[in-house]
Amino acid sequence: MKMLLNILIVLSLYVSFSQSYFVEVDANSEECFFDKVKSGTKLGLTFEVAEGGFLDIDVRIMGPDPDSKPIHQGERESNGKYTFSADKDGVYRYCFSNKMSAVTPKVVMFTMDITEASEEHEGGDVDHNKLEEMIQELGTTLTGVKHAQATRASRQA
Repeated sequence: MKMLLNILIVLSLYVSFSQSYFVEVDANSEECFFDKVKSGTKLGLTFEVAEGGFLDIDVRIMGPDPDSKPIHQGERESNGKYTFSADKDGVYRYCFSNKMSAVTPKVVMFTMDITEASEEHEGGDVDHNKLEEMIQELGTTLTGVKHAQATRASRQA
């Protein structure tokens, strides 16, 4: 019972947002999305190409301006899961590029999970921090499973 209470306390200390989308990326084009977050926020991008060509897409995750450092760059990926912590306040950008294709549009299903630690819990003890990380990973994994099921259902339809 005490463990359940600890888990509920940890969950209440977090504010978590998850946004799921399907986007069509036309041939020879790029679609970008933006999230404004504070330093220390955990972001998790999960994606899968649901339709089009060889089911591949180029992916970029960029940090905030003015330097816009790349956090991740991948070419011709069919799916992926990337989790990182924002190292500074600002607008983070993630882009899906289909510039390698001359004629085939792609449909990409993606989710961006955003978890902000509450200010009153920052600097907490090690056990709570580990538990928080485990809960975040579990949430991201469950989102990935939901993603996979939705993709399979859309392919069978």
